[in-house]
Amino acid sequence: MNVRATEAEAAREHADSEVGRSVAALVARARAAQRGFEFAGQDVLDTAAAAAAWAIMEPARNRRLAELAVHDTGLGNADDKFRKNYRKTLGLLRDLHGQKTSGVIARDTATGIVEIARAVGVVAAITPSTNPAATPVNKIVNALKCGNAVIVAPSPKGYSSCALLIEFIHAQFIKAGLPADLVQMLQAPISKAATAELMRQADLVVATGSQANVRMAYASGTPAFGVGAGNVASIVTASADLHDAAHKIGSSKTFDNATSCSSENSIVIEDAVYPPMLRELAACGGVLLDGAQKAHLQAAMWVNGKLSEQCTARSAATIARAAGLDEIAALEPAFLMVEETGFGADYPFSGEKLAPVLTVYRADTFDAASDIVRGIYAYMGAGHSVGLHSTDPEQAVLLGSTLPVARVIVNQAHCFATGGNFDNGLPFSLSMGCGTWGRNNFSGNMNFRQYLNITRVAYPIEERVPEAVDLLGEFFRRYGR
Repeated sequence: MNVRATEAEAAREHADSEVGRSVAALVARARAAQRGFEFAGQDVLDTAAAAAAWAIMEPARNRRLAELAVHDTGLGNADDKFRKNYRKTLGLLRDLHGQKTSGVIARDTATGIVEIARAVGVVAAITPSTNPAATPVNKIVNALKCGNAVIVAPSPKGYSSCALLIEFIHAQFIKAGLPADLVQMLQAPISKAATAELMRQADLVVATGSQANVRMAYASGTPAFGVGAGNVASIVTASADLHDAAHKIGSSKTFDNATSCSSENSIVIEDAVYPPMLRELAACGGVLLDGAQKAHLQAAMWVNGKLSEQCTARSAATIARAAGLDEIAALEPAFLMVEETGFGADYPFSGEKLAPVLTVYRADTFDAASDIVRGIYAYMGAGHSVGLHSTDPEQAVLLGSTLPVARVIVNQAHCFATGGNFDNGLPFSLSMGCGTWGRNNFSGNMNFRQYLNITRVAYPIEERVPEAVDLLGEFFRRYGR
Protein backbone atom coordinates (compact mmCIF):
# COMPACT_ATOMS: atom_id res chain seq x y z
CA MET A 1 0.00 0.00 0.00
CA ASN A 2 1.25 3.48 -0.87
CA VAL A 3 1.21 5.25 2.50
CA ARG A 4 1.60 8.72 1.01
CA ALA A 5 -1.27 8.16 -1.43
CA THR A 6 -3.49 6.92 1.40
CA GLU A 7 -2.62 9.94 3.54
CA ALA A 8 -3.33 12.26 0.62
CA GLU A 9 -6.73 10.63 0.02
CA ALA A 10 -7.56 10.94 3.71
CA ALA A 11 -6.58 14.60 3.64
CA ARG A 12 -8.84 15.20 0.63
CA GLU A 13 -11.77 13.46 2.29
CA HIS A 14 -11.22 15.55 5.43
CA ALA A 15 -11.09 18.75 3.40
CA ASP A 16 -14.22 17.74 1.48
CA SER A 17 -16.09 17.00 4.68
CA GLU A 18 -15.03 20.33 6.14
CA VAL A 19 -16.22 22.10 3.00
CA GLY A 20 -19.50 20.20 3.09
CA ARG A 21 -20.15 21.10 6.71
CA SER A 22 -19.26 24.76 6.13
CA VAL A 23 -21.61 25.05 3.15
CA ALA A 24 -24.34 23.11 4.95
CA ALA A 25 -24.23 25.63 7.79
CA LEU A 26 -24.76 28.52 5.34
CA VAL A 27 -27.61 26.69 3.62
CA ALA A 28 -29.29 25.86 6.93
CA ARG A 29 -29.23 29.51 7.97
CA ALA A 30 -30.56 30.54 4.57
CA ARG A 31 -33.42 28.02 4.78
CA ALA A 32 -34.37 29.20 8.26
CA ALA A 33 -34.53 32.83 7.08
CA GLN A 34 -36.33 31.96 3.85
CA ARG A 35 -39.12 29.93 5.43
CA GLY A 36 -40.73 32.92 7.08
CA PHE A 37 -39.73 35.39 4.36
CA GLU A 38 -41.47 33.49 1.55
CA PHE A 39 -44.92 33.96 3.11
CA ALA A 40 -44.38 37.47 4.50
CA GLY A 41 -46.35 39.07 1.66
CA GLN A 42 -45.64 41.15 -1.41
CA ASP A 43 -44.76 44.30 0.51
CA VAL A 44 -41.99 42.56 2.45
CA LEU A 45 -40.60 40.94 -0.69
CA ASP A 46 -40.61 44.28 -2.48
CA THR A 47 -38.92 45.94 0.48
CA ALA A 48 -36.13 43.36 0.49
CA ALA A 49 -35.54 43.77 -3.25
CA ALA A 50 -35.48 47.56 -2.90
CA ALA A 51 -33.06 47.37 0.05
CA ALA A 52 -30.60 45.24 -1.94
CA ALA A 53 -30.90 47.53 -4.96
CA TRP A 54 -30.32 50.72 -3.00
CA ALA A 55 -27.29 49.12 -1.32
CA ILE A 56 -25.42 49.37 -4.63
CA MET A 57 -27.17 52.35 -6.24
CA GLU A 58 -26.39 54.92 -3.54
CA PRO A 59 -23.54 56.96 -5.12
CA ALA A 60 -20.95 56.74 -2.33
CA ARG A 61 -21.38 53.00 -1.92
CA ASN A 62 -21.47 52.51 -5.67
CA ARG A 63 -18.19 54.38 -6.08
CA ARG A 64 -16.49 52.29 -3.40
CA LEU A 65 -17.66 49.08 -5.03
CA ALA A 66 -16.60 50.17 -8.52
CA GLU A 67 -13.13 51.22 -7.42
CA LEU A 68 -12.61 48.13 -5.29
CA ALA A 69 -13.65 45.88 -8.19
CA VAL A 70 -11.04 47.37 -10.51
CA HIS A 71 -8.37 47.43 -7.79
CA ASP A 72 -8.80 43.76 -6.91
CA THR A 73 -9.58 42.23 -10.30
CA GLY A 74 -7.60 44.53 -12.58
CA LEU A 75 -10.52 44.35 -15.02
CA GLY A 76 -12.34 47.29 -16.59
CA ASN A 77 -12.46 50.84 -15.27
CA ALA A 78 -14.17 52.31 -12.26
CA ASP A 79 -16.19 55.03 -13.98
CA ASP A 80 -17.89 52.57 -16.31
CA LYS A 81 -18.51 50.08 -13.50
CA PHE A 82 -20.09 52.91 -11.50
CA ARG A 83 -22.48 53.61 -14.39
CA LYS A 84 -23.16 49.91 -14.95
CA ASN A 85 -23.92 49.26 -11.26
CA TYR A 86 -26.47 52.08 -11.23
CA ARG A 87 -28.17 51.72 -14.62
CA LYS A 88 -28.46 47.94 -14.60
CA THR A 89 -29.98 47.98 -11.12
CA LEU A 90 -32.29 50.90 -11.90
CA GLY A 91 -33.48 49.08 -15.02
CA LEU A 92 -34.09 45.92 -13.04
CA LEU A 93 -36.22 47.87 -10.56
CA ARG A 94 -38.20 49.23 -13.51
CA ASP A 95 -38.86 45.70 -14.74
CA LEU A 96 -39.89 44.48 -11.28
CA HIS A 97 -42.05 47.47 -10.39
CA GLY A 98 -45.65 46.35 -9.84
CA GLN A 99 -44.93 42.71 -10.66
CA LYS A 100 -46.82 40.34 -8.36
CA THR A 101 -44.64 37.48 -7.12
CA SER A 102 -46.48 36.39 -3.96
CA GLY A 103 -49.78 34.58 -3.60
CA VAL A 104 -52.31 34.38 -6.44
CA ILE A 105 -50.86 36.07 -9.50
CA ALA A 106 -53.37 35.10 -12.21
CA ARG A 107 -56.94 33.80 -12.65
CA ASP A 108 -58.37 32.56 -15.93
CA THR A 109 -62.10 31.89 -15.72
CA ALA A 110 -62.20 30.42 -19.22
CA THR A 111 -59.76 27.63 -18.34
CA GLY A 112 -60.50 27.46 -14.65
CA ILE A 113 -56.81 27.90 -13.84
CA VAL A 114 -55.51 29.92 -10.88
CA GLU A 115 -51.76 30.55 -10.70
CA ILE A 116 -49.96 30.91 -7.38
CA ALA A 117 -46.39 32.21 -7.12
CA ARG A 118 -44.09 30.08 -5.00
CA ALA A 119 -40.46 30.61 -4.12
CA VAL A 120 -37.79 28.18 -5.30
CA GLY A 121 -35.97 28.24 -1.93
CA VAL A 122 -32.22 28.79 -1.61
CA VAL A 123 -30.52 30.12 -4.75
CA ALA A 124 -26.84 29.53 -5.46
CA ALA A 125 -25.66 32.57 -7.40
CA ILE A 126 -22.42 31.92 -9.29
CA THR A 127 -20.87 35.21 -10.37
CA PRO A 128 -17.86 36.33 -12.46
CA SER A 129 -14.88 38.58 -11.79
CA THR A 130 -15.83 40.85 -14.71
CA ASN A 131 -18.87 42.22 -12.84
CA PRO A 132 -18.22 41.39 -9.17
CA ALA A 133 -20.96 43.70 -7.86
CA ALA A 134 -23.45 44.29 -10.70
CA THR A 135 -24.06 40.61 -11.43
CA PRO A 136 -24.49 39.48 -7.80
CA VAL A 137 -26.93 42.28 -7.02
CA ASN A 138 -28.97 41.53 -10.13
CA LYS A 139 -29.40 37.93 -8.97
CA ILE A 140 -29.98 38.93 -5.36
CA VAL A 141 -32.71 41.45 -6.20
CA ASN A 142 -34.49 39.00 -8.51
CA ALA A 143 -34.30 36.22 -5.93
CA LEU A 144 -35.55 38.37 -3.05
CA LYS A 145 -38.42 39.72 -5.15
CA CYS A 146 -39.61 36.11 -5.45
CA GLY A 147 -39.27 35.17 -1.77
CA ASN A 148 -35.96 33.31 -1.96
CA ALA A 149 -32.73 33.34 0.01
CA VAL A 150 -29.41 33.68 -1.85
CA ILE A 151 -25.89 32.42 -1.29
CA VAL A 152 -23.34 33.95 -3.64
CA ALA A 153 -20.28 32.11 -4.93
CA PRO A 154 -18.09 34.92 -6.24
CA SER A 155 -14.95 34.47 -8.27
CA PRO A 156 -11.81 34.53 -6.09
CA LYS A 157 -10.78 37.88 -7.57
CA GLY A 158 -14.22 39.32 -6.97
CA TYR A 159 -14.50 38.16 -3.37
CA SER A 160 -13.77 41.50 -1.69
CA SER A 161 -16.23 43.41 -3.87
CA CYS A 162 -18.96 40.86 -3.21
CA ALA A 163 -18.24 40.90 0.52
CA LEU A 164 -18.53 44.68 0.61
CA LEU A 165 -21.75 44.56 -1.40
CA ILE A 166 -23.31 42.10 1.04
CA GLU A 167 -22.14 44.23 3.96
CA PHE A 168 -24.02 47.15 2.39
CA ILE A 169 -27.11 44.97 1.81
CA HIS A 170 -27.13 43.80 5.42
CA ALA A 171 -26.98 47.42 6.61
CA GLN A 172 -30.09 48.16 4.55
CA PHE A 173 -31.75 45.00 5.89
CA ILE A 174 -31.22 46.18 9.45
CA LYS A 175 -33.12 49.40 8.64
CA ALA A 176 -35.97 47.37 7.13
CA GLY A 177 -36.07 44.72 9.86
CA LEU A 178 -35.08 41.88 7.50
CA PRO A 179 -32.93 38.87 8.44
CA ALA A 180 -29.33 39.09 7.22
CA ASP A 181 -29.23 35.37 6.44
CA LEU A 182 -31.43 35.95 3.40
CA VAL A 183 -28.24 37.02 1.60
CA GLN A 184 -24.94 35.27 2.29
CA MET A 185 -21.77 34.30 0.45
CA LEU A 186 -19.25 31.49 0.56
CA GLN A 187 -16.45 31.95 3.03
CA ALA A 188 -12.92 32.72 1.87
CA PRO A 189 -10.90 31.28 0.31
CA ILE A 190 -13.26 30.57 -2.57
CA SER A 191 -12.64 27.11 -3.99
CA LYS A 192 -14.11 24.95 -6.73
CA ALA A 193 -14.98 22.37 -4.07
CA ALA A 194 -17.01 24.87 -2.05
CA THR A 195 -18.74 26.23 -5.16
CA ALA A 196 -19.61 22.72 -6.29
CA GLU A 197 -20.93 21.84 -2.83
CA LEU A 198 -23.09 24.95 -2.77
CA MET A 199 -24.52 24.01 -6.16
CA ARG A 200 -25.30 20.53 -4.84
CA GLN A 201 -27.05 21.71 -1.67
CA ALA A 202 -29.03 24.66 -3.07
CA ASP A 203 -32.50 24.45 -4.63
CA LEU A 204 -31.60 26.39 -7.77
CA VAL A 205 -28.31 27.40 -9.41
CA VAL A 206 -27.98 30.52 -11.55
CA ALA A 207 -24.51 30.55 -13.10
CA THR A 208 -22.93 33.44 -14.96
CA GLY A 209 -19.28 33.51 -15.98
CA SER A 210 -16.94 30.88 -17.35
CA GLN A 211 -18.28 27.96 -19.32
CA ALA A 212 -16.51 25.69 -16.82
CA ASN A 213 -18.77 27.06 -14.08
CA VAL A 214 -21.84 26.70 -16.28
CA ARG A 215 -21.00 23.07 -17.06
CA MET A 216 -20.39 22.42 -13.36
CA ALA A 217 -23.81 23.92 -12.60
CA TYR A 218 -25.53 21.66 -15.12
CA ALA A 219 -23.69 18.64 -13.69
CA SER A 220 -24.50 19.47 -10.06
CA GLY A 221 -27.75 17.53 -9.92
CA THR A 222 -29.58 20.73 -8.94
CA PRO A 223 -31.89 22.58 -11.36
CA ALA A 224 -29.70 25.20 -13.03
CA PHE A 225 -29.79 28.13 -15.39
CA GLY A 226 -26.50 28.88 -17.14
CA VAL A 227 -25.43 31.22 -19.90
CA GLY A 228 -23.57 30.61 -23.14
CA ALA A 229 -20.29 32.01 -24.37
CA GLY A 230 -20.21 35.51 -25.77
CA ASN A 231 -18.59 36.40 -29.08
CA VAL A 232 -20.86 39.00 -30.59
CA ALA A 233 -20.62 39.99 -34.23
CA SER A 234 -22.35 42.97 -35.82
CA ILE A 235 -23.16 43.52 -39.48
CA VAL A 236 -22.89 46.97 -41.07
CA THR A 237 -24.84 47.12 -44.31
CA ALA A 238 -24.59 49.50 -47.24
CA SER A 239 -27.76 51.27 -46.08
CA ALA A 240 -26.49 51.99 -42.56
CA ASP A 241 -25.87 55.42 -41.10
CA LEU A 242 -22.12 54.88 -40.88
CA HIS A 243 -21.43 57.75 -38.50
CA ASP A 244 -24.09 56.54 -36.09
CA ALA A 245 -23.02 52.90 -36.42
CA ALA A 246 -19.36 53.68 -35.76
CA HIS A 247 -20.10 55.73 -32.66
CA LYS A 248 -22.37 53.06 -31.25
CA ILE A 249 -19.91 50.26 -31.97
CA GLY A 250 -17.04 52.30 -30.54
CA SER A 251 -18.88 53.15 -27.33
CA SER A 252 -19.95 49.55 -26.89
CA LYS A 253 -16.49 48.14 -27.63
CA THR A 254 -14.73 50.42 -25.16
CA PHE A 255 -17.21 50.39 -22.26
CA ASP A 256 -15.54 48.97 -19.15
CA ASN A 257 -12.67 47.82 -21.38
CA ALA A 258 -14.97 45.29 -23.08
CA THR A 259 -15.59 43.16 -19.99
CA SER A 260 -19.16 42.54 -21.18
CA CYS A 261 -19.99 39.34 -23.06
CA SER A 262 -22.21 41.60 -25.16
CA SER A 263 -19.44 43.81 -26.52
CA GLU A 264 -18.82 43.41 -30.24
CA ASN A 265 -15.88 41.13 -30.92
CA SER A 266 -16.23 41.29 -34.70
CA ILE A 267 -17.91 43.50 -37.26
CA VAL A 268 -18.75 42.46 -40.80
CA ILE A 269 -18.90 45.38 -43.22
CA GLU A 270 -20.48 45.25 -46.65
CA ASP A 271 -17.95 45.91 -49.39
CA ALA A 272 -19.73 49.00 -50.74
CA VAL A 273 -19.14 50.92 -47.50
CA TYR A 274 -15.97 49.24 -46.24
CA PRO A 275 -13.49 52.15 -46.62
CA PRO A 276 -15.83 54.87 -45.32
CA MET A 277 -16.85 52.72 -42.34
CA LEU A 278 -13.20 52.20 -41.43
CA ARG A 279 -12.72 55.97 -41.60
CA GLU A 280 -15.70 56.49 -39.27
CA LEU A 281 -14.29 53.94 -36.82
CA ALA A 282 -10.92 55.68 -36.95
CA ALA A 283 -12.68 58.96 -36.13
CA CYS A 284 -14.02 57.23 -33.01
CA GLY A 285 -10.52 56.33 -31.86
CA GLY A 286 -10.06 52.97 -33.55
CA VAL A 287 -6.61 52.18 -34.89
CA LEU A 288 -6.26 49.57 -37.65
CA LEU A 289 -3.14 47.42 -37.34
CA ASP A 290 -1.14 46.14 -40.28
CA GLY A 291 -0.21 42.50 -40.73
CA ALA A 292 3.01 42.62 -38.74
CA GLN A 293 1.38 44.54 -35.90
CA LYS A 294 -1.49 42.07 -35.88
CA ALA A 295 0.99 39.20 -35.45
CA HIS A 296 2.62 40.92 -32.46
CA LEU A 297 -0.81 41.53 -30.93
CA GLN A 298 -1.85 37.92 -31.40
CA ALA A 299 1.32 36.68 -29.70
CA ALA A 300 0.65 38.93 -26.72
CA MET A 301 -3.08 38.21 -26.39
CA TRP A 302 -2.92 34.40 -26.59
CA VAL A 303 -0.36 32.42 -24.63
CA ASN A 304 -0.47 28.65 -25.16
CA GLY A 305 -3.87 29.06 -26.75
CA LYS A 306 -5.41 30.95 -23.83
CA LEU A 307 -6.22 34.63 -23.44
CA SER A 308 -3.51 36.40 -21.49
CA GLU A 309 -4.46 38.18 -18.27
CA GLN A 310 -2.15 41.05 -19.20
CA CYS A 311 -4.50 41.92 -22.08
CA THR A 312 -7.92 40.95 -20.73
CA ALA A 313 -10.13 43.97 -19.98
CA ARG A 314 -7.18 46.36 -20.19
CA SER A 315 -7.13 49.62 -22.12
CA ALA A 316 -6.16 49.57 -25.78
CA ALA A 317 -2.94 51.48 -25.05
CA THR A 318 -1.98 49.02 -22.31
CA ILE A 319 -2.59 46.09 -24.68
CA ALA A 320 -0.56 47.76 -27.43
CA ARG A 321 2.38 48.24 -25.07
CA ALA A 322 2.13 44.60 -23.94
CA ALA A 323 2.40 43.63 -27.60
CA GLY A 324 5.47 45.81 -28.09
CA LEU A 325 3.54 48.28 -30.23
CA ASP A 326 4.70 51.43 -28.51
CA GLU A 327 4.06 53.52 -31.63
CA ILE A 328 0.40 52.46 -31.51
CA ALA A 329 0.15 53.03 -27.76
CA ALA A 330 1.48 56.56 -28.26
CA LEU A 331 -1.60 57.31 -30.38
CA GLU A 332 -3.76 56.68 -27.28
CA PRO A 333 -6.23 54.51 -29.19
CA ALA A 334 -9.73 53.92 -27.89
CA PHE A 335 -9.70 50.44 -29.44
CA LEU A 336 -7.55 48.37 -31.78
CA MET A 337 -8.74 46.84 -35.06
CA VAL A 338 -7.44 43.89 -37.05
CA GLU A 339 -8.64 42.59 -40.39
CA GLU A 340 -9.54 38.92 -40.67
CA THR A 341 -10.80 36.54 -43.34
CA GLY A 342 -11.29 33.22 -41.51
CA PHE A 343 -12.69 31.84 -38.31
CA GLY A 344 -11.93 28.98 -35.96
CA ALA A 345 -9.04 27.95 -33.75
CA ASP A 346 -6.49 28.90 -36.41
CA TYR A 347 -7.91 32.42 -36.44
CA PRO A 348 -7.98 33.42 -32.74
CA PHE A 349 -9.16 36.94 -33.50
CA SER A 350 -12.45 35.38 -34.62
CA GLY A 351 -13.18 34.41 -30.99
CA GLU A 352 -14.13 36.28 -27.84
CA LYS A 353 -11.39 38.64 -26.66
CA LEU A 354 -12.74 40.47 -23.57
CA ALA A 355 -10.63 43.43 -24.64
CA PRO A 356 -11.05 46.60 -26.72
CA VAL A 357 -9.86 44.75 -29.83
CA LEU A 358 -12.26 44.61 -32.78
CA THR A 359 -11.97 42.09 -35.61
CA VAL A 360 -13.06 43.43 -39.00
CA TYR A 361 -14.44 41.31 -41.86
CA ARG A 362 -15.35 42.40 -45.38
CA ALA A 363 -18.38 40.93 -47.18
CA ASP A 364 -19.54 41.34 -50.77
CA THR A 365 -23.25 41.28 -49.89
CA PHE A 366 -25.61 41.07 -46.94
CA ASP A 367 -26.03 37.33 -47.51
CA ALA A 368 -22.25 36.91 -47.49
CA ALA A 369 -22.06 38.91 -44.26
CA SER A 370 -24.66 36.62 -42.70
CA ASP A 371 -22.62 33.59 -43.78
CA ILE A 372 -19.50 35.04 -42.14
CA VAL A 373 -21.38 35.53 -38.88
CA ARG A 374 -22.66 31.96 -39.10
CA GLY A 375 -19.08 30.76 -39.48
CA ILE A 376 -17.91 32.81 -36.51
CA TYR A 377 -20.68 31.39 -34.31
CA ALA A 378 -19.92 27.85 -35.44
CA TYR A 379 -16.57 28.45 -33.72
CA MET A 380 -17.75 30.44 -30.69
CA GLY A 381 -20.74 32.43 -29.47
CA ALA A 382 -23.68 30.52 -30.92
CA GLY A 383 -27.00 31.49 -29.39
CA HIS A 384 -25.98 34.82 -27.89
CA SER A 385 -26.90 37.69 -30.23
CA VAL A 386 -26.03 39.54 -33.40
CA GLY A 387 -25.95 43.25 -34.12
CA LEU A 388 -27.28 44.89 -37.27
CA HIS A 389 -26.79 48.42 -38.53
CA SER A 390 -29.21 48.90 -41.42
CA THR A 391 -32.28 50.86 -42.52
CA ASP A 392 -34.00 47.69 -43.78
CA PRO A 393 -36.10 46.21 -40.95
CA GLU A 394 -36.65 42.96 -42.87
CA GLN A 395 -32.94 42.20 -42.69
CA ALA A 396 -33.22 41.96 -38.92
CA VAL A 397 -36.10 39.50 -39.18
CA LEU A 398 -34.10 37.45 -41.69
CA LEU A 399 -31.14 37.25 -39.32
CA GLY A 400 -33.43 36.24 -36.46
CA SER A 401 -34.97 33.53 -38.64
CA THR A 402 -31.74 32.02 -39.95
CA LEU A 403 -28.81 32.64 -37.58
CA PRO A 404 -28.31 30.71 -34.31
CA VAL A 405 -29.03 33.71 -32.08
CA ALA A 406 -31.47 34.52 -29.29
CA ARG A 407 -31.38 38.28 -29.90
CA VAL A 408 -30.97 40.60 -32.90
CA ILE A 409 -29.93 44.10 -31.83
CA VAL A 410 -30.86 46.70 -34.45
CA ASN A 411 -29.07 50.06 -34.74
CA GLN A 412 -27.99 50.10 -31.09
CA ALA A 413 -24.78 49.96 -29.04
CA HIS A 414 -24.71 46.24 -28.51
CA CYS A 415 -23.30 45.90 -24.99
CA PHE A 416 -25.85 48.36 -23.62
CA ALA A 417 -28.81 47.01 -25.55
CA THR A 418 -28.50 43.23 -25.23
CA GLY A 419 -28.96 43.16 -21.47
CA GLY A 420 -31.87 45.60 -21.61
CA ASN A 421 -31.82 49.36 -21.97
CA PHE A 422 -34.23 52.23 -21.45
CA ASP A 423 -34.70 52.55 -25.22
CA ASN A 424 -35.60 48.93 -25.95
CA GLY A 425 -37.96 46.39 -24.47
CA LEU A 426 -35.56 43.63 -23.43
CA PRO A 427 -35.48 42.83 -19.70
CA PHE A 428 -32.54 44.29 -17.80
CA SER A 429 -30.17 41.44 -17.04
CA LEU A 430 -26.49 40.52 -16.84
CA SER A 431 -27.23 36.88 -17.69
CA MET A 432 -28.24 36.13 -21.26
CA GLY A 433 -29.59 32.70 -22.12
CA CYS A 434 -28.35 31.35 -25.45
CA GLY A 435 -30.83 28.55 -26.06
CA THR A 436 -29.84 25.11 -27.21
CA TRP A 437 -27.43 26.73 -29.69
CA GLY A 438 -25.31 27.79 -26.70
CA ARG A 439 -26.07 24.63 -24.67
CA ASN A 440 -28.53 26.51 -22.44
CA ASN A 441 -32.06 25.60 -21.37
CA PHE A 442 -33.50 29.07 -22.03
CA SER A 443 -33.02 31.69 -24.72
CA GLY A 444 -34.10 34.93 -23.06
CA ASN A 445 -32.61 37.47 -20.69
CA MET A 446 -32.68 35.95 -17.23
CA ASN A 447 -35.31 37.72 -15.13
CA PHE A 448 -37.44 37.22 -12.04
CA ARG A 449 -39.56 34.51 -13.66
CA GLN A 450 -36.61 32.12 -13.51
CA TYR A 451 -36.63 32.52 -9.72
CA LEU A 452 -40.27 31.41 -9.27
CA ASN A 453 -42.20 28.19 -9.10
CA ILE A 454 -45.81 28.43 -10.24
CA THR A 455 -48.51 26.26 -8.66
CA ARG A 456 -51.64 25.89 -10.79
CA VAL A 457 -55.04 25.16 -9.31
CA ALA A 458 -57.39 23.55 -11.87
CA TYR A 459 -61.15 23.98 -11.30
CA PRO A 460 -63.66 22.04 -13.39
CA ILE A 461 -65.10 23.79 -16.43
CA GLU A 462 -67.76 22.81 -18.96
CA GLU A 463 -66.51 19.89 -21.00
CA ARG A 464 -65.78 20.72 -24.63
CA VAL A 465 -64.68 17.75 -26.73
CA PRO A 466 -63.89 18.69 -30.35
CA GLU A 467 -64.69 16.50 -33.33
CA ALA A 468 -61.64 15.04 -35.09
CA VAL A 469 -62.66 16.75 -38.32
CA ASP A 470 -62.54 20.13 -36.58
CA LEU A 471 -58.84 19.64 -35.96
CA LEU A 472 -57.83 17.44 -38.90
CA GLY A 473 -60.14 18.80 -41.57
CA GLU A 474 -57.40 20.69 -43.43
CA PHE A 475 -55.16 17.63 -43.39
CA PHE A 476 -58.01 15.46 -44.70
CA ARG A 477 -58.78 17.98 -47.43
CA ARG A 478 -55.18 17.96 -48.65
CA TYR A 479 -54.22 14.33 -48.23
CA GLY A 480 -57.42 12.35 -47.66
CA ARG A 481 -58.31 10.12 -44.74
